[in-house]
Parts: sequence; C-alpha cells; structure tokens
Amino acid sequence: QVDYDVCSNYGNWLYSAGIGNDPRDNRKFNMIKQGLDYDGNGDYVRLWVPELQGIKGADIHTPWALNSAALSQAGVTLGETYPQPVVTAPEWSRHINQKPQGRSPHPRGGRGPAHTPMQHKDRGIDFYFSRKKDV
Repeated sequence: QVDYDVCSNYGNWLYSAGIGNDPRDNRKFNMIKQGLDYDGNGDYVRLWVPELQGIKGADIHTPWALNSAALSQAGVTLGETYPQPVVTAPEWSRHINQKPQGRSPHPRGGRGPAHTPMQHKDRGIDFYFSRKKDV
C-alpha cells in the first residue's frame, strides 16, 4: 500500500512544524501524546529504534524519564547507547508515565462530545443554519 497524498503530506508536515495555517496561538505537535494515542505499547518505536527494544510498554516514548534502574535493566544508557533529549517541551510532562488510553473505534481518536447535549437533542442541522433561533 502506498500512502502518498501530496497536499495532505505537505500540509501535515507544515502543521507539525508549527508553520501551518492554525487559528490557535502557540499550538505545538505533541509527539508524546501522539505516541501514546497511536502506538500505545511502543511496538512501532521498537521496530525502528532497536536501541530501545528493552524498554517495556509505553515507557518507550519517554526513555529520559525512566529511573536509572529501569534504564539499566533495559540496556539503555542515556548519552551513550541512546541520546539525551535536545529539548523537553513543558506540555510533555502531563503525558510522562501515563498509560495509553487504548484505541478508540473512531479513527481520529473519538474526540468530541460522547453524547448530544440535552438542550440540543431535538434540534436538526437546520437549527444551526437558519436565522430563527427560538426553536
């Protein structure tokens, strides 16, 4: 299978780099959260980063946050067998040592309300696009 869509790929890379079109200020791509959402057990990282194969589960996404005993047991020495991080973004901290939430049946992570708010349950799409709002 070939995964190549020029517009989507360029747009996603620009967005990830922080130079895409985004109406929200100070938006950053959170690679720790993405790793937990889409590679919760770390299998993809283990496939492509053999230096970290000894790290079990989701901890593979943040090896610098492991204690020395865990790193030693995994055969990882930061700064020698695997590099120290160049930067650590403050927003990563809330995801460190967090267990993955599991895959949502929704392909984009199931974001959005889990149910229709009570005050809007009988309103169809016409409510949102009509001028009259006292329905």
